[in-house]
Amino acid sequence: MQNLIAGLALAVCAVLLLRLALGERRRWRFDAALRRGWQATRRRSLALLHWRASRRAAAEAAAQAIRRARAQSERDGNVYRPKSFQKPPNDTLH
Repeated sequence: MQNLIAGLALAVCAVLLLRLALGERRRWRFDAALRRGWQATRRRSLALLHWRASRRAAAEAAAQAIRRARAQSERDGNVYRPKSFQKPPNDTLH
């Protein structure tokens, strides 16, 4: 455990020393690249942590949509006809 912490501290010191040796424009690009790398790593780790919950939520949302569609329609053979497509009883305009 101590070797890991010492290795991480050495890596951070090496990155900071490299950053000091760069010019201003290269330092800006270096910082931006580090930020992009950190954000990508963070996004991927959060996605990995929450993938199961998101799949479960998507499956539940799909199941609810299917239940709503079936409840609001009539089935004639293999065709679903939504009740919203039916004409009102006194529809004399067409």
